[in-house]
Amino acid sequence: MSISLSAPSISSASAKRSDGWLAINCLKDRVDLAHVQQAPGQMPEVVLLESYATGGDLQGALQRLRKEKRLHSHRCVVMLNSGDFQVLQVEAPSVPLDERRQALRWQIKDMLDYPVEAATLDVLDVPGQQGSGRAQQVLVVVAANAVLSPLAAAVAGAGLKLEAIDVPDMGQRNIAALLEKDNRAVALLTFDDDGGLLTVSAQGELYVSRRIDVSRQALEGAADERREQLFDRIVLEVQRTLDTFDRQYSFVPMGQLWLAQVPGGDGLKATLAPNVYVPVETLDLQNVLHFPGIPELRHPERQAQCLKLLGCAMR
Repeated sequence: MSISLSAPSISSASAKRSDGWLAINCLKDRVDLAHVQQAPGQMPEVVLLESYATGGDLQGALQRLRKEKRLHSHRCVVMLNSGDFQVLQVEAPSVPLDERRQALRWQIKDMLDYPVEAATLDVLDVPGQQGSGRAQQVLVVVAANAVLSPLAAAVAGAGLKLEAIDVPDMGQRNIAALLEKDNRAVALLTFDDDGGLLTVSAQGELYVSRRIDVSRQALEGAADERREQLFDRIVLEVQRTLDTFDRQYSFVPMGQLWLAQVPGGDGLKATLAPNVYVPVETLDLQNVLHFPGIPELRHPERQAQCLKLLGCAMR
């Protein structure tokens, strides 16, 4: 099973399959499931969003869920966790497209802490660089086969139709695509158990993905002075990222910076707003997704936990 990164799209599932994708995130002691259906001209609808304890038996848990939730016909995508892969921005090799992956393997081999022969990768072009005078850049998403193989085996062994493996960065990009307007770029900042993630995207294409070493728990549990220190660190990372984007992609106007719901989010928004050159808005998923049967998704904690997985279900 390869890593497969796709842009958000309107699903056109066959009659033999349930509409949309079932996104699966396998964690240490639980598995999260998200199923999103999309139709032209309508808000994407979340029809399933649940978390289940695995009891240390991922395949067994998935097998039970397949039967209980009737998931046998769903197209499945597994979302990797942040420590399971790397996103590397490198210069595109000057080779034919059918030789690019092999050339990139050679190019990134010294950036990995395991043999490149034991890695799986996918490539995204960083758009809009033609005529800019800069070398064409690509984003390489790479993961060790030692991580991918057990996941693929567990999902397939449970009788589920695993068709893709994706990463949180792309899920976040898919959510950001719902916020785009006036052909302007969108910056989206989220926090979960793995830390912060800032993405910049435009017209459904990912330009920048930057991790920030501040987790949701750290923000929630910090005393006032410590929280201000964390806010300052976040502001600095956001400023650097937006300034770099503005220099490198000046032909893409920036629209807004969206801050996903997070404990202490009002304070962070108040700190960010006077220190960046774009408007800062708070993202509530109720404004971009329809989920009448999932009331818990109205809560900020659940939105923070599941935003990227929901995005991966919107391939």
